[in-house]
Amino acid sequence: MTSTPARGPGPGPGDGPAIPALGAEHLDRIQAGLKEVAQAHGRIRGLLDAVVAISSALDLNVVLHTVVDTACRLVRARYGALGVLDRSGEFTELITAGFGEDQSRDAGGELPHGTGLLGELVRDPRPLRVDDLTSHPRAAGFPEGHPVMSSLLGVPIRARDTVYGNLYLADKTDGAFTDEDLEIVTALAGAAGIAIDNARLYQRLRQATENFQRRLLPDLPALDDLELQARYQPSTEAPRIGGDWYDLIHLPDKVPCLMVGDVMGHGPEAAIVMSQISNILRVIAFDEQEPPSRILHRLDDVLHELHGGPMATVIVARLEPLPQGGRLLRWASAGHLPPLLVTPNHRSRYLHADTGPPLGVDPELPRPDHEEALPSGATVLLHTDGLVEDRAHSLDDGMRRSVDIAARHAQEPLPRLCDALLGHRRDAFNDDVALLAARLTA
Repeated sequence: MTSTPARGPGPGPGDGPAIPALGAEHLDRIQAGLKEVAQAHGRIRGLLDAVVAISSALDLNVVLHTVVDTACRLVRARYGALGVLDRSGEFTELITAGFGEDQSRDAGGELPHGTGLLGELVRDPRPLRVDDLTSHPRAAGFPEGHPVMSSLLGVPIRARDTVYGNLYLADKTDGAFTDEDLEIVTALAGAAGIAIDNARLYQRLRQATENFQRRLLPDLPALDDLELQARYQPSTEAPRIGGDWYDLIHLPDKVPCLMVGDVMGHGPEAAIVMSQISNILRVIAFDEQEPPSRILHRLDDVLHELHGGPMATVIVARLEPLPQGGRLLRWASAGHLPPLLVTPNHRSRYLHADTGPPLGVDPELPRPDHEEALPSGATVLLHTDGLVEDRAHSLDDGMRRSVDIAARHAQEPLPRLCDALLGHRRDAFNDDVALLAARLTA
């Protein structure tokens, strides 16, 4: 029996060629390659995230700012700008990132005249890359106080077949702009064009729905010894149409009747229900005249019979003349916020009282009447909860804030008082606002 010699650690006669050991240089190359792959993956992921962020925004201003900020981040540019163009190729707005404030004609800032490199992209809307601005023959220099830039990357932004504007990026933080940078920014500009087109379409639709809502609201009559103001502020969030309304009618007994209401829900359905309720309420108030609680009771009855009892809050108030001067405010509420009373001596308060249940709960439930004597010069305001309620503050906090604002503006003209109550929200409304104000004049 023949024994087989033991194999050593080296390759045997049947083994393949020996694999050489990897040196440090080879490992560095592999590591660099993997790093490039990771960076490329990260930039593509960043581009996809940016496209999602831009596409999900419907406010045009938000879209434009997001495009500039995102482009700077993707290619690591110190400065960025988006020039919006009109039909004749003139700049109408310049949104910037990395320096200064946004410039626009409304703000009085001077916009580019299109004589330098920024105009080059306007005249020839193709991607543009300049590695050394100081040596470019079309460079026109920089305005006073403007940072000096050394390199530029620009691409047009098209919305359908129209060049909406141009995206400019300057001074990459880690070297010169590359072909890959240009490809990424061009892809971003393509997504931005679609997003801008969508935002402009949404803007037109939003304006149309807002106009529709305002046409459902009445014009205020001219009344002796009574100054009237009304405001309607749609929600700044979609949809910009809902169920808030105000109304004022002169009753047959010569007493003005103020009405404010809020249908639960949003959208065209709420607006339709609002129109139905406000029209029915006008007829009932004109027929019943008083007391306000009786008007609300009949309204709730009719709505249950005709429309199945839609949910809504309503306040109805009469301003009855007093023999000694001033007026008596008589009101009843169906789950609505109380009146806000403002007197000429810079005092204001809500007239808290039993509100009763909203419409649509049970038409048999009672809703009490309340009274408050108003001196000459006093102002009473009825409004919906969108004025005082938002996600960051409680309803009580919002009502306290309105009381403070009303007290500070008590002796100002009535339009300014109404604008002040709306203005502190800085055009950020989570819900619609209907506001009706009446001031007793001498």
